[in-house]
Amino acid sequence: MNLKLYLLSRITAAALLCLLATVAYVLHRSAEQSAAQAQNTLAALGKQLEFQLLRVSAGEKPASPFPDFDLWKQTGSEPGICASYLANDGKTMRNYCKGIDLSTHYYPPHFAELYRHLFGPNVDRQRLITYNGQIYGVLTVSVSAEMAIARAWEDVRHLLALSTITISAVCLLVYLAISRALRPAQTIVEGLHRLSLGDLAFRLPSFELLEWRDTATAINQLADNQQQLLAERQKLAVMLMNLQEEERRYLARELHDELGQCLTAIQAVAAGIAQTARQNCPELIIEAEQISRFTEAMQCAVRGLLTRLRPAELEELGLDASLRSLVASWNRLGKTYYSLHIAGDCRALPDSLAISLFRIAQEAISNIAKHAAASQAAITLTVAGTEVLLVIQDNGSKTNLPLATGHGIGLLGMRERVLALNGRFDLSIAKPHGLIIQACLPLKQPDE
Repeated sequence: MNLKLYLLSRITAAALLCLLATVAYVLHRSAEQSAAQAQNTLAALGKQLEFQLLRVSAGEKPASPFPDFDLWKQTGSEPGICASYLANDGKTMRNYCKGIDLSTHYYPPHFAELYRHLFGPNVDRQRLITYNGQIYGVLTVSVSAEMAIARAWEDVRHLLALSTITISAVCLLVYLAISRALRPAQTIVEGLHRLSLGDLAFRLPSFELLEWRDTATAINQLADNQQQLLAERQKLAVMLMNLQEEERRYLARELHDELGQCLTAIQAVAAGIAQTARQNCPELIIEAEQISRFTEAMQCAVRGLLTRLRPAELEELGLDASLRSLVASWNRLGKTYYSLHIAGDCRALPDSLAISLFRIAQEAISNIAKHAAASQAAITLTVAGTEVLLVIQDNGSKTNLPLATGHGIGLLGMRERVLALNGRFDLSIAKPHGLIIQACLPLKQPDE
């Protein structure tokens, strides 16, 4: 759920709970007011009746017989209140009710049912009328339920109207305040999305609220640390690649100069032994020829190692010739046909890029031969503008992306090599099946 709506719903719920508690309090107060009105009327009317008894005992003849409600009717009678007097003998009884105009007092039926259920149908109060210690009768005062319900509904209606306006205004103000306060959250989410995509140069601005400002500062500090670690990692990766290429160059030179010369010498000695054996000892001709064949096989193996370690074409003729030689050597095996398309001038590439592109193509072709089960593969190298793009696509059995992890260099080595040179490495699935490897490298590299 949206945070603004979540907070607003919680505030609204709390306001409604407060409103419900206030309505209950108002209803309770209204019921207490009706009871207090009945009690006050009972006290006033009772005193009037006792005063009438006093006048009768004094010998006065009142204009109306006891009990007389006329004075109360003129001074304290209110709509909805009933008074009744019952003498001790059960004969003398006086009732008076002042009705109410229900047409001017509307209330919903369900509200009336609720009020009757909570507080009863009527409010009745009774009092004994006494004089000189003698009880003359019982006075009963009651407030009609309709009057109490009408009064309670008026109070609740005014409260609901005021509360509706107040809650609406508060919710609107709270929503605007929360929207303004949470506005930086969207900026922070967008910034984190950019950082997750690799844009470590992005920085969040300084916000007005302290909490958002501290959050932005922490995220910017984390981005600084990640950018520094990535730079150090790229620098270390470049150093390791350069060291690896130097080791390969050294091993290739040693194999060519030392082992190659030794094998050539052995080949020459074996030829001399065979020539001498033909004249003096024919039995040694077979052994001499075996030595020659073994030496030739070792020379072929050394040439293959030299090609993998440091192709001679890469230094002498450049990347174009090295890739063509690599593709031709794999095509001679006959399992998969590799096609090569080169657009642009490969001579404009720096040595680090040329070596890395050759290694990526070399590893990709090796992986295709080992794992892809493909009949065709296309290698496309495009040198244009400020970047060089290498695309290798096969029609193998892959239908989902492999993970660039595992043992050996593989895809992980390609990715690390490309990222170390500030490039982009992408994997995708060809239609209907097969794998597409894309390596895009900038022509201009930072100083090593």
